[in-house]
Amino acid sequence: MIKELLSETEGRMAKTVQAFEMDLRSVRTGRASPALMVRVMVDYYGTPTPLNQLSVISAPEPNLLVVRPYDPSSLGAVEKAILQADLGFNPSNDGRIIRIPVPRLTEERRREMVKQVNRRAEESRIALRNVRRDALADMREYKSEGLISEDDLSRGQDQLQDLTDKYVAEIHDVGDRKEHDIMEI
Repeated sequence: MIKELLSETEGRMAKTVQAFEMDLRSVRTGRASPALMVRVMVDYYGTPTPLNQLSVISAPEPNLLVVRPYDPSSLGAVEKAILQADLGFNPSNDGRIIRIPVPRLTEERRREMVKQVNRRAEESRIALRNVRRDALADMREYKSEGLISEDDLSRGQDQLQDLTDKYVAEIHDVGDRKEHDIMEI
């Protein structure tokens, strides 16, 4: 019973770490990356649609993104969406593709990005602790229902804490790697 609960909890914690990694892909480093455009939503015929579903996004140079819409008539809407996304980019449209120069990050902006990464890491650690709290409540409920013994509860709590520590360390490592990427010139 405890094993199943710990297995389910580990799956939820792994998904939390995975979501954190996906979230960090949209945080800008010093290089242009198509992942920067992940959160851009285009109003395509009245429906908010992710930019990556409407176009090919590439980074042919370290400081340039190129967006090629599948539908050339959506070029204006795509350009407008990039401007509205407030990413700090100034796209230029040549009638077929949109070129987005990615300016170099200043030291001050890099420090702001690091703070943003740290804030997101803390949110992920809170999510992990919430998963732990839920699993702990389930264990205590099993104990009160007589499904597990006091010793099983104690061992389960220790295993749960070990699992939580493992995933908190993983979030810390992911955050540190991203911070290193941001501060790298």
